Amino acid sequence: MPKDFYQVSLKIILKNQRGEVLLLQAIDHGSYAGYYDLPGGRIDVNEFKIFLPEIIEREIIEEIGKIRYKLNEKPVAVGRHLIPEKYLRDKKDIHCFYVFFEAVYISGKIKISSEHVGYKWVDLDKIKLADYFKSGILEGIKMYLDK
Repeated sequence: MPKDFYQVSLKIILKNQRGEVLLLQAIDHGSYAGYYDLPGGRIDVNEFKIFLPEIIEREIIEEIGKIRYKLNEKPVAVGRHLIPEKYLRDKKDIHCFYVFFEAVYISGKIKISSEHVGYKWVDLDKIKLADYFKSGILEGIKMYLDK
């Protein structure tokens, strides 16, 4: 049986001082439409030898701006997500493997990119996870919370 190829995405569970997690509202025309995402993204071709925290820093700056945070460099969960071909220029499904890291937000203004339409801080223990997340994000958050 042939082996599958995955793109790797580093996702950050960014918690504030109250223990709330930063959620990014997905755009209306993407694979997470109607749900929330987490900061982070796929590893670029030229980043194979780059230290993972440096890639995470690049993704954080791109998606939520120059904030100060303390990163736990040990992964806390994993998940898998399919980006269907209908959302892609190449018209070929992409299989993503998510590696989740935890970080503590220290300071700085959240400035979301055009990849999302809004954000909010949420206590994960006070929401129904499936109302906010799906696919690989839901899988990873459940693993993180050990539910």
